[in-house]
Amino acid sequence: MADLRFDGRVALVTGAGRGIGRSHALLLASRGARVVVADYGGSLEGTGGASSTPADEVVAEIKAAGGEAVACYGSVADPKGAASMIEAALDSFGGIDIVVNNAGISNLQFFEDLGLDDFRRQVDVHYLGSVHVVQAAWPHMCKAGYGRIVNTCSEAMLGMHPYVTSYGGAKGGVFGLTRTLATEGPFHGILVNAIAPRAHTRLGNEDSVVKTFNMPKEFAAGVMQAMPPELVSPAMAFLAHETCKLNGEVLISGGGQVQRMTVQVTQGIQTNALTPEYIAENLDVLLDLTGCQLIEVNTEIRQNVPA
Repeated sequence: MADLRFDGRVALVTGAGRGIGRSHALLLASRGARVVVADYGGSLEGTGGASSTPADEVVAEIKAAGGEAVACYGSVADPKGAASMIEAALDSFGGIDIVVNNAGISNLQFFEDLGLDDFRRQVDVHYLGSVHVVQAAWPHMCKAGYGRIVNTCSEAMLGMHPYVTSYGGAKGGVFGLTRTLATEGPFHGILVNAIAPRAHTRLGNEDSVVKTFNMPKEFAAGVMQAMPPELVSPAMAFLAHETCKLNGEVLISGGGQVQRMTVQVTQGIQTNALTPEYIAENLDVLLDLTGCQLIEVNTEIRQNVPA
């Protein structure tokens, strides 16, 4: 199979100054994409001042390897900051073909220790941050009749471990955004998917794994060592490529493994005389996974609406 290259394509990667985002930017650039490296340079918790250093360093890496890139320091939580990223793509490279929403923050605390501002901060960066960037890119992709959007979800939204109600809740919003955008995107030639990364980063490190999964630190260090950010990026690049026809999908990626995350419903129960007692008496049938139905993204309605 021929290499999947991005020659002539323009890509924006948010949160590209470190970790997974840096790996995304380097991989896309190495395959011919012209990349906007966007990174606010803030703290892991989303507080404190900004820094241009992370984005500048990645741009320097890309240029040193013979690629093309520009830096942008806006915050995805600010609509104007998100718009400045798309403007950088238009001004520097004449368009925008690929958006990779990767910027993120973390806050590992029990629910009772979180304030409303903690939840707002997570939603502002993860969910609304993705919305802001897509809203800025969408008109240009619609005009071009082409686009690839790769959002970043997380298995944390599935209730796999404690301490992540603010983070997991915001990532659940990104999942919903991905699926619903995918119902409309193909009408404009835009496909929308997401990845759920597993990687050793500032957000996912030995201490966070020890805390959330209650495992020995030495074992956690071994797990993290086997999950470098570079092993997440190939799944992103596949979803971002013009030959990829997936839409509304989420790929879990990390440690060399890629899996499909799906939404399914059981056969369930049905009666015209439904009561709480009937549900209790038939709970085993209700929960039985035999013959589950996959919930697919529906693009037919928008496709049939006159322009």
